[in-house]
Amino acid sequence: MQLKSVVLIHIALLPIYLALASYFNLIPESYNLASLIRLANSNLRQRVFGSTVLSTNFSTTSVNTTMNSMKFVARPSDERGHADHGWLKTFHTFSFAMYQDANHDHFGHLRVINEDRVAPRTGFGTHSHREFEIFSYLVKGELEHKDSMGNTEILRRGDLQMTSAGTGISHSEKCHGPKEVHFLQIWSLPKTPRLQPKYYTRHFSDEEKKDQWVKIVAPAWEEGVKNDREAEGPAPVHSDLTLYATLLSDGMTLERSLQGKKGYIHVVQTSGYNPRSSEGATVRISGPGYDQLELKEGDGAYIFVGQKGNALKVENVGDKTAEVLVFDLD
Repeated sequence: MQLKSVVLIHIALLPIYLALASYFNLIPESYNLASLIRLANSNLRQRVFGSTVLSTNFSTTSVNTTMNSMKFVARPSDERGHADHGWLKTFHTFSFAMYQDANHDHFGHLRVINEDRVAPRTGFGTHSHREFEIFSYLVKGELEHKDSMGNTEILRRGDLQMTSAGTGISHSEKCHGPKEVHFLQIWSLPKTPRLQPKYYTRHFSDEEKKDQWVKIVAPAWEEGVKNDREAEGPAPVHSDLTLYATLLSDGMTLERSLQGKKGYIHVVQTSGYNPRSSEGATVRISGPGYDQLELKEGDGAYIFVGQKGNALKVENVGDKTAEVLVFDLD
């Protein structure tokens, strides 16, 4: 083989070499290249090793579980990735953009939970995605959505939009109106690649969510899940991910049976932007066994279910209504 051909082959393989070096931590952290490659390769790790890869340091050695007990690993609000860009104030539960933490890369099919606040007349300009399924949970304000499939929409509190990027879409998300928009941007990895791009919207009122669980996202193949652009019930997602939401009044308690091997809980930061230690609405979570944890606004926790069907208990022990999201993951 000619030298020129050999060189060209190695150049073509360079991204793979870098990906493997990044995965096995052979690139020093001081290199900016490392963070960029790790972001790109979260997808690679998921595709190669499957959804059983949780996050670099989560294993049976670091989380002591028994057959029947439920265990929690706290994700405090002020330990999340955080950036204040002026027009955008954002928190990252998992590695995202320039925030990279090998301990918090993804959890099952759940890849991103960003809690975003976008200033008026600003937002995310037109950009493209492939494969990921991206849903936005509106907390406050108005969000303007436009995409390459021709969808244009103004989303408000209680709305949930889901974009299944599949083979590729372009979209923009901008603050609409004179007030800041606060929403959660959530990404999941579908089990099936190269899906046809689709867009869905659902609406769930505060009355529906008051002191009860509402299923807002569910696997597309689950009974009762509709594939229509607008419909009642949960938005369809092509992974083993179910998302529940509630507005839990002070003094109230709810239980949620979890059917997957793991889960994640997040308390929405509804009292306002706070990059410091969490405060505001407070819940206590517990389950079968002796583990329990207290969470405030912005806090989250990884859940190791133990036995299938174990019930997560969520009790509001503060003096404010808590907006709580619970992910049921396989």
